[in-house]
Amino acid sequence: MSLACCIPVAEGVYCIACARWLWLKFLYNAGHESENWSLATTEEFEPIPRYCRLILSVYEDDLRNPLWAPPGGYGINPDWVLLRKDYEETLGRVSPYMIYLDHDHGDVVLGVRGLNLAKESDYAVLLDNKLGQTKFCGGYVHNGLLKAAVWIFESECEVLRELVEKNPGYTLTFVGHSLGAGVVSLLTIVALQKQDRLGNIERKRIRCFAIAPPRCMSLNLAVRYADVINSVVLQDDFLPRTTTALEDVFKSLVCLPCLLCVMCVKDTCTMEEKMLKDPRRLYAPGRLYHIVERKPFRIGRFPPVVKTAVPVDKRFEHLVLSCNATSDHAIIWIERESQKALDG
Repeated sequence: MSLACCIPVAEGVYCIACARWLWLKFLYNAGHESENWSLATTEEFEPIPRYCRLILSVYEDDLRNPLWAPPGGYGINPDWVLLRKDYEETLGRVSPYMIYLDHDHGDVVLGVRGLNLAKESDYAVLLDNKLGQTKFCGGYVHNGLLKAAVWIFESECEVLRELVEKNPGYTLTFVGHSLGAGVVSLLTIVALQKQDRLGNIERKRIRCFAIAPPRCMSLNLAVRYADVINSVVLQDDFLPRTTTALEDVFKSLVCLPCLLCVMCVKDTCTMEEKMLKDPRRLYAPGRLYHIVERKPFRIGRFPPVVKTAVPVDKRFEHLVLSCNATSDHAIIWIERESQKALDG
C-alpha cells in the first residue's frame, strides 16, 4: 500500500479515536466517581469549613485588619497564631504557611496556602517531578512537593514538638489547599516516619486535610495512610484529576491543541487496568471526600451532598469536561459549599 493511501486511513482512525474520546468525555460526569460511596457523617466532616477559613487567613497580611475575610470573618484568634512565614522566610522552598494553636478545638494546626500565580518559586515546586522519579516509604511521590514537605518539617519540628508536649491532649493537624495540600500530605507521612522528633506523638493524634490536592503519591501510599490523610474535592475540580504531567499543562498555555491531541490518544488507547497496575502513577491522597452539588443535564446548583470512600479504582481517574472545572478548585467556593453541606 502506497504512502498516499496510508495517510487517509491513518487520519480516519485518528478521527474515530478522537470522536470516541469526546463521546466518552461528554458522557462522563463527576457523579460517576462517587455514586456508590457512603455519605459522610456530620462529625467527620465538621472541621472542613473551619480549616478552609484558616487556610484563607494565610493569604492575609494583617489578621487584625483582614482584607478578604468571608462573612462572619475567619473565626480565628490572631493571638493564637504562633508563627507565620512568607516567601522571603521560606526562601522560595514552599508557599507561605502558619502555625495556629486552636484552644477551642484542642488542635495544633499547620496551614499552607495554595499556588501563587505570580511566584515563579511555586511553579518550580510543582514542575520538579517526573513519573517514577522519587521512591519514598515503599511507594512513589511527587519530588518537588516532598522536598517542600521535608523543608517545613526540618524548619518547624522543634516548634511542633514543644507545642505537642505542652498540650498533651491536643491533635496535630496539617492542612493545605492546592499546592499546599500536596505539601501537607507528604509532610504528614514524613511526620509519621519521624514521630520521635515530635515527642513520639501517637499516630491517632496526627491528622491531615488536603483541600483540592494535586496527585502526589502512589496508590499504595494513598490507601495506607487513609486513616490519617483526608482529601476534599469539590465536584469537577481539575487538579486531583490531572494525570498529565504538570509541566505539560503549563506548556499547553502556548499550545493547548497539542496537549489535547496527546491526551485524546492517551486516554483512548490506554486501558484502565494498565493504569492501575503502574506503581509509579500518582493519585489524590488518603480518604476522599467528594462534595457533589450539580447533576448531569440539570441547570443550577443543588444542596451539596458529601460522599466518602477509600477507593482503589475510580480515584478521580478522568478529567471532567465542565465549565466549572477551574472554579471548583477555588478554596472560597470549597469553604462555602462545605459549610452548606454541613448546615444542610
